[in-house]
Amino acid sequence: MIEGSHYPARYWHMLDDGRMQCDLCPRDCKLHEGQRGACFVRMREGNQMLLTTYGRSSGFCIDPIEKKPLNHFYPGSSVLSFGTAGCNLACKFCQNWDISKSKDMDRLMDQASPQAIAAAAQDNNCKSVAFTYNDPVIFAEYAMDVADACHERGIKTVAVTAGYIHDIPRREFYAKMDAANVDLKAFTEDFYYKLTGSHLQPVLDTLRYLKHETDVWFEITTLLIPGQNDSDEEITALCKWVKKELGADVPLHFSAFHPDYKMAGIPPTPPATLVRARNIGMREGLHYVYTGNVHNQQGDTTFCPGCHAPLIVRDWYEINQYRLTKDGHCPDCNTAIAGHFDAKAAHFGRKRIPIVIGAYA
Repeated sequence: MIEGSHYPARYWHMLDDGRMQCDLCPRDCKLHEGQRGACFVRMREGNQMLLTTYGRSSGFCIDPIEKKPLNHFYPGSSVLSFGTAGCNLACKFCQNWDISKSKDMDRLMDQASPQAIAAAAQDNNCKSVAFTYNDPVIFAEYAMDVADACHERGIKTVAVTAGYIHDIPRREFYAKMDAANVDLKAFTEDFYYKLTGSHLQPVLDTLRYLKHETDVWFEITTLLIPGQNDSDEEITALCKWVKKELGADVPLHFSAFHPDYKMAGIPPTPPATLVRARNIGMREGLHYVYTGNVHNQQGDTTFCPGCHAPLIVRDWYEINQYRLTKDGHCPDCNTAIAGHFDAKAAHFGRKRIPIVIGAYA
């Protein structure tokens, strides 16, 4: 059982004027005694910084891995998902705002040690544990301890993140992760500044780092918001950058926006916009481009980049056909398919199963 939730945090230093600067993310919050950072969960207490959500969660669920979304990381497998509260971005369109913008620590009812989470994942036959719902960057110490406990049991770890993190913590955090889905929310600084309260460049730096300096499997998600980041020009620029800087094999998911939080007046993304974006990505030479939050079997399916045969046919989160060879190649033309695959697909399906961790404490 967790004794309290205030845990000594890393990544900070004292300034000459007596304030404490958080060095976790590019916000560089500078704190007086008793103040919290913009994420709300990292707090100064005396000459120490504390993580106030260590060991406390907003809930645990077993999900299909495709819901993260990860289409090339053990397809069909189940993942134990959880988050805490708070966020270091201020997205006006946040679709988990009740968690990420929460300043109410009483929301965090589920207490769980890293060892209890790993045990629960193992007992429920989960291939991996995902840090999601809110950004795991802000509870990095907790996530990294959970990752260590998971790896001791042979369980993989997944970060679902906006990628807004400084270099040193980035290196330490991703050293503990097996896979990630990174939100590339748009491809203009104007969008990032006005709609998320952050900046584009640190996210691009994270993506480059993951590709060129780690073995972490990662995929990218871009939520397309009508009139904000869905023009042909911006989508084309984004896809060109991914192809040039990261390579054609990094999967890209274009996902549908639903009106929420401070952008409830914006209409939902039309399915045709996602199809258009997918077509642009394929035209620009990306091998794996998907549509999300809509029913589109073609946009869910993994095609061979060599002969274009359908290899993993999905219907929402159900896998209807799985044709990869044991070593992850196309059976028709022997093209290697990028990702991490088992010899056979798992078939967890579309289920979402809430669980309580208390029994494992």
